Parts: sequence; structure tokens; C-alpha cells
Amino acid sequence: MTSPFSRSRRPAGAAVVAIGALALASCSGGDDEAPTGGVAPDATLNVGIVLEPTNLDIRRTAGAALEQVLIDNIYQGLVTRGAEGEEIAPALADDWTISDDGLVYSFALEEGVTFHDGSDLTADDVVASFEGTRSDESLTGSADLQVIDRVEAPDAQTVEITLTEPNQNFLFTLTGPAGLVFDSEDETDMQTAANGTGPFTLEEWRQGDSLTFARNDAYWGEAAGVAEVVFRYIPEATALVGAGLDGSLDAITAVEPELSPQLEGAFELHTGETTDKFILAFNDEVEPLDDVRVREALRLAIDHDAIVETVGAGVTQFGPIPTLDPGYEDLSDTISYDPERARELLEEAGATDLSLELTIPTHYGTTVSTLLVSAFDDVGVDLEVSPVEFPTWLQDVYTNGDYELSYVNHVEPRDFSTWTDPDYYYAMGDADALAEVQSLYTDAMRETDPDASAEILAEAASVVASQHPADWLYTREDVVAVAPGVEGFPQTATSTRLPVSGVTVSY
Repeated sequence: MTSPFSRSRRPAGAAVVAIGALALASCSGGDDEAPTGGVAPDATLNVGIVLEPTNLDIRRTAGAALEQVLIDNIYQGLVTRGAEGEEIAPALADDWTISDDGLVYSFALEEGVTFHDGSDLTADDVVASFEGTRSDESLTGSADLQVIDRVEAPDAQTVEITLTEPNQNFLFTLTGPAGLVFDSEDETDMQTAANGTGPFTLEEWRQGDSLTFARNDAYWGEAAGVAEVVFRYIPEATALVGAGLDGSLDAITAVEPELSPQLEGAFELHTGETTDKFILAFNDEVEPLDDVRVREALRLAIDHDAIVETVGAGVTQFGPIPTLDPGYEDLSDTISYDPERARELLEEAGATDLSLELTIPTHYGTTVSTLLVSAFDDVGVDLEVSPVEFPTWLQDVYTNGDYELSYVNHVEPRDFSTWTDPDYYYAMGDADALAEVQSLYTDAMRETDPDASAEILAEAASVVASQHPADWLYTREDVVAVAPGVEGFPQTATSTRLPVSGVTVSY
């Protein structure tokens, strides 16, 4: 039975109060009065989110939808991300050391860790997880672990990883799917079930509706603050807000900014930073986008401040690295809103009366694409918007590179390496610029000093931006709605990580 506490505590108007009262009456029984005040350890936390995974196998299925709910809740790695998404924090390893040359990482495991099926975690499980991932190219994160030379277990509580060369991102890599630790003897069907070490166990997955976690009473660390978490998948923005207003939800992520005023009074609204980069990619393998002047002209035609003002929660981003990632630098001086100069460049390139097609997944709506149509029309470019379902975008654009312009949100942190990949769906066609970026990125990863590494990344980002392979329209800010009585709900980078074991509910 769903706990009544999530239905009865917020003054969201008569309708919500009535719903809360009915739920409370149905669960409390008889004429007993409900308790008042204090944390409710047996509460259910109902969370509204947008993007549902197609399956639960995080080893073989990439994407933010799985990382968002499974990492730190069901599965864990040796380390994790801190509350602000930047610093590295302990997880299955309570301590670690790094050799002066940046090659050897030694991790001391927590004592008494068990998997959800009751089996003990040992260093051999860590070794098997890493060796299995790096040796199987079909597994998520396999490429990220190719920097490993060997993984060893000197004893049952110690893991030693030796790299082939220093890698500044290695610890951060271990906070993602590549670093997750699994039971080496487990035969769980990970498509629909799970066996991790986290503070919650998988209780139920109702495809197209919800994913339910239960508190792991055998958890090795601090017990979760609620007995149950229900992630309710509601992809339509208005319906998501409606579910909050009818009392069905205790917290909502990815609230559309223009709808957020509807939640005022019923919820506390928070705006948090993210690494959600809304990218307008240019396919420079097709004419006339193979001309850098055309790509620059398209960027000059865009009023980024107007986009941010229209979407309601975001910041401008003029290069490939967002503010939360190492190497961020304000590149606003490299491009400006200048329609007149855009028209001049198009004329120089012989690209007047230009028609282009924009492929955009349907779940993004029409707000930004409408602005782009108007902006490009102002400089003589006819933009045809082609909305497609996301699986179609993945196949046509991401896999086959069959597009002219593409609009999509890249949520992944520290993903600058995509700009070093000549086969990625967005890529720089200029061979010299690509080689320079690849060299700089390699140097940045080999640099053991994080500040020096960030400086090199910033230089590489400037090179990318100068080639105009895309326009970074804006970085999204996440509007999170939290009901009164809910404490500790994440507010930063919630699209990529949503750890909820520290959340409590009061009645």
C-alpha cells in the first residue's frame, strides 16, 4: 500500500487536500487520528520524471534514463559523484590512493558489503566486473576502460588498478556505468531484474508507467530515508505538472519553466545546474554546410539570450564545455548575434536563398525550433522542421549521420571526447583542426595536475568552437519541484543522476 504521508501534508488547494484526506482515511483505518510531526521512515516517495529506459540492463544499454535512476540507488561503483556533481566521493571504496606518476590506483573496499541476493562483495567481484567490461566491446563503458593495463586484488578488501598512461578523467569514469561493480557469480536477467549493492532493491517495473524501489534493509551503509520510491514516467510536460497538482507526486524533475508557476504554493521550486547541452549540430559532410562560413553564419543568426529568455531556465553556452565540467571557459566573445554579418557570410559563400532541414525529436516540442525558423528566415535561410520519434532520430541521425541540422540535448557530463571522434554524428571535417583537438585532449588526459589539465581542455574547446561544427544553443537549468515535508531531494544534474537514499518525508 502506498503511504498516506505523501498525499496529506501540502496545502495545494482544496482538491489536493481532499485527495490527501481520502488517502489518509483509507490507510489509517477506523477513527484513529493520524500522527502529526516527525519523519516518516515508512513513507513512499513518489517522483515524477520524463525519460523511461527501454530495459534495465545498464551493462548493455547506454543512456541517461538508466544512469539517472539505477546508479547510486541500485548499483554502485568504487566511487561516486558528490552532491554538486563535480567532486569524487567514496562509495564501495572508503579510501584510495594514486601513485605520483598517476598510473596506479589502490582502493580499500568497505567492510560488510553484500549484494541484494545476500552474497558478499569481494575484491574479486570488482576485478571480474572491470575485466569483463573492458574486454567486451558490447558492454557500456568498455571503451572508457581501455586505459587500464591490469586489475588485481592483493587481498579480499583491496583492488589495485594500473593504467597504461595517466588519465585525468579516470576516477570520474568510475562514477559511471563503466565503474559499476556486479556479482561475478550472478545470473540475474538484467533486462528486467537487478542485483546490486545499493540502498534500494528493485521491487517492480511497470513498463510505460513506473519503476518501484524498496529500501534495502541489509544495506551496508546508512539506511534509506524512505521505505519505497516510485519513479513515475510522465513524458508529457502538462501531464507531469498535473500529476503534481492532483497530489500524486512528492517531487518532480525537469519541470517545464513556463509551467512551473502552476506549482507554486503546492511545491517548493528549485533551479539547479546541469550539463544538459542543447546542441544544434551541422552536418559538414553535406553542401553547403561543408563551408565554415555557412556554419558561422547560422550561428551569427541566433539570438542566444532570446532563447534562454524564452525557455525560461538556462544559461548561454558558446562552446562544447558547460560550466560544471573541467575546462569551461566563457567563449561568448567568439560569436555574437549579428544577422547582418550572417547575411554577408552567406553571400560570400554563394549560399543565398538557402533551404535546410532540421531533424528534431518530437519530445522537445516546438519552442526552440520556432525561434530558429524565424532567426534563419531573417538571414534568408528557409528552415524546414522535421519532427521525428526519438528512436528514428537515433537511427537516422546518431547512427547513420543522415541529416543536415539536428537539435538534441546531450546530458552527459565530461563528454568532450566526442569532439575527438571523427565518426561521431557531429564531427569536425577539417582534418588539421581535428588532429589538433585530438592531440590537446590526449595531453589533457595525461596531465596529472587537474588545473593544468583543465587549461588544456579549454584550449581544445576554443579550437572546436572556431570551426563552428555546431551551435551550443544553451545549457538547461533543471527546475525541480519538491513538496513540503520532503527533505534532501537532489537539485543539481538530476537528468543524469538522481540518488534518493538521503531523502526523507515528514508528516
